[in-house]
Amino acid sequence: MELPDFMSYANKFSASDFVDKISRIAKRAGAKLVYAALILYYTLQSDKVSKTDKALIIGALGYMISPLDAIPDAIPIVGLTDDLGVLVYVLRKVWVNVEPEIKDRAKEKLQKWFDEDEIKEIDDLGI
Repeated sequence: MELPDFMSYANKFSASDFVDKISRIAKRAGAKLVYAALILYYTLQSDKVSKTDKALIIGALGYMISPLDAIPDAIPIVGLTDDLGVLVYVLRKVWVNVEPEIKDRAKEKLQKWFDEDEIKEIDDLGI
């Protein structure tokens, strides 16, 4: 899959829009996408992350929030695959800056929307 220029979506990101979107799409998106998004969101809040990495994260989260992306989110099954691809791509770039506390916080938040079997999906995130 060729990644779109997700950095052009940086202006679409806001914390409130992120929380609203992730709450609305959690079950449909699946634990992998939500976990990746939460890790990036929490990593963005860290003071140990470079401005360059923060810019990448903002671009990826803006892409996820935007209804206008390579594959519209409304398309069943495949609509969120491009979002997951962008999130995992950026997550791989910033993974060295992801502290264990951030991973734990994201896993804890997953319990709001998913049961234990669904949460096991995150073990196969590909990072």
